[in-house]
Amino acid sequence: MTDIRQTTGTPLLDRVGSPDDLKKLSREQLPTLAQELRDEITRVCSVGGLHLASSLGATDLIVALHYVLNSPRDRILFDVGHQAYAHKILTGRRDQMATIKKEGGLSGFTKVSENPHDAITVGHASTSLANALGMAMARDALGQDYKVAAVIGDGSLTGGMALAALNTIGDMNRRMLIVLNDNEMSISENVGAMNKFMRGLQVQKWFQEGEGAGKKAMEAVSKPLASFMSRAKSSTRHFFDPASVNPFAAMGVRYVGPVDGHNVQELVWLMERLVDLDGPTILHVVTKKGKGLSYAEADPIYWHGPGKFDPSTGEFSASKAYSWSNAFGDAMTELAAQDPRTFVITPAMREGSGLVGYSKAHPNRYLDVGIAEEVAVTAAAGMALQGLRPVVAIYSSFLQRAYDQVLHDVAIENLNVTFAIDRAGIVGADGATHNGVFDLSFLRSIPGVRIGLPRDAAELRGMLKYAQTHDGPFAIRYPRGNTTPVPEGTWPTLEWGTWERVQDGDDVVILAGGKGLEYAQKAAAGLDGVGVVNARFVKPLDETMLRDVARSARAIITVEDNTVVGGFGSAVLEFLNAEGLRTPVRVLGIPDEFQEHATVESVHARTGIDAQAIRTVLAELGVDVPLGV
Repeated sequence: MTDIRQTTGTPLLDRVGSPDDLKKLSREQLPTLAQELRDEITRVCSVGGLHLASSLGATDLIVALHYVLNSPRDRILFDVGHQAYAHKILTGRRDQMATIKKEGGLSGFTKVSENPHDAITVGHASTSLANALGMAMARDALGQDYKVAAVIGDGSLTGGMALAALNTIGDMNRRMLIVLNDNEMSISENVGAMNKFMRGLQVQKWFQEGEGAGKKAMEAVSKPLASFMSRAKSSTRHFFDPASVNPFAAMGVRYVGPVDGHNVQELVWLMERLVDLDGPTILHVVTKKGKGLSYAEADPIYWHGPGKFDPSTGEFSASKAYSWSNAFGDAMTELAAQDPRTFVITPAMREGSGLVGYSKAHPNRYLDVGIAEEVAVTAAAGMALQGLRPVVAIYSSFLQRAYDQVLHDVAIENLNVTFAIDRAGIVGADGATHNGVFDLSFLRSIPGVRIGLPRDAAELRGMLKYAQTHDGPFAIRYPRGNTTPVPEGTWPTLEWGTWERVQDGDDVVILAGGKGLEYAQKAAAGLDGVGVVNARFVKPLDETMLRDVARSARAIITVEDNTVVGGFGSAVLEFLNAEGLRTPVRVLGIPDEFQEHATVESVHARTGIDAQAIRTVLAELGVDVPLGV
């Protein structure tokens, strides 16, 4: 594997250990520094499987921001944060970059507790503008004078929270700079009216015609300035009322752009003049995801978060396995072929949710709403009210944003909406912001929502089939990771709310579903008297089997990849209490604290839900567990 740093060298970057060091460089050196940063990011990502394309695309604008602003006194906020690798390197973390997403290492996003230059802790999208507004108002209320700059992608701007924040920002009229990083991408292609507006700005005839007139007017003042204004295509602001064509101006936010987001010297020139203007200003920069790496530029979706690869060729060291997301997408493609009422909705996660094939096979029954989870759920409610059978494909941690919509818009009227909850449980490298360990608890609190935990791809298919042929809201949660594919046409018959015994034993019985079942079976293998139940349905519980287990067993262990607060173990205890059954129950799950990034296996071990942890509890309960096994 080629080491780019050893091949090309990074002489300028080697001199920059902080933003203060960056300011010692001349402006003429900044393009070279930006390229060295891209080389370093590529090298790091090639051995770590990290966020590549987005970080390459944002490098120039990050260099410009740190050159103009004085971080950490000035606050630089990154939406999502997965594009901020250049920011991490420039703020003294270069020697730690190889630890990104590893246990005890750097976060894959910006994190307040990690470094004083990280203004906000992020991971999810569309939060930077509201944070920036709050910081600007705090500054003014306290009589301070620091600057606030937020970097937000056009994908994040599809989120309702970002648009709502913009509306308030225009009304409050506080001094701040908003850098709109327009690369036409979030992870999937961007969608929606705002994206169409962005594209339209760059191709409208009046924008092109205005360039010539504006350049002639500016040449009388400065030929270099006129040349810049021409390339930026911003001079037409002198001839047109911005509010009549620009929604940002209509919101009360000054708009400048679009400009070349890879011309770092021009970005510096502009930012120096914009950052001190009264009121809020949007600088619209056009960038290219994967900038500087030909194969990443050609396919930025594929190179959003690649595994390990050879940076000189773009070849991967290993092929990708069959994921739970793939299993879901394949199943939905078949289900939609069988039932014309089936419709799939995703909030900007076509690739992540395994829906590329589905979107091509059933384009008229597929909707990507952008980064707007609430819209996804309520749109599904509208479809269900009109006779469709919508399925919302959504990550567990993203569903948190739409809790009220699940309750208010779907559950109250018992609508036929299925929630396919991907990345349920500990996700590992993405850490606290992405761990899906709360959905069991918050969905259990909503009347009428039925919850299933498939053990494999076959059970996933059976649950999806059941949900699509029965009334009411269903939630099916499955983990991040891989599973074994099953043949097309595999549709196991399942009765919702029924468990199955997978290992006989009535002394101590382990109840577990999903990922927890895998650990339970490993822990109980070869142990006399230890029973294992595939508790694949959490709501409703299999009350008949649970009652029988509680009456015959000396103790029960519940295992779940969810917080212990209000989850599966709580449901079991609630039922036993209502029945007056006093069988001791040991609840194993994720403790009531946020879990930092590490491998899934490591987090499960330290939180006490893996096979070894279960064996330890069995020994504490008096089961004869062989030492060292």
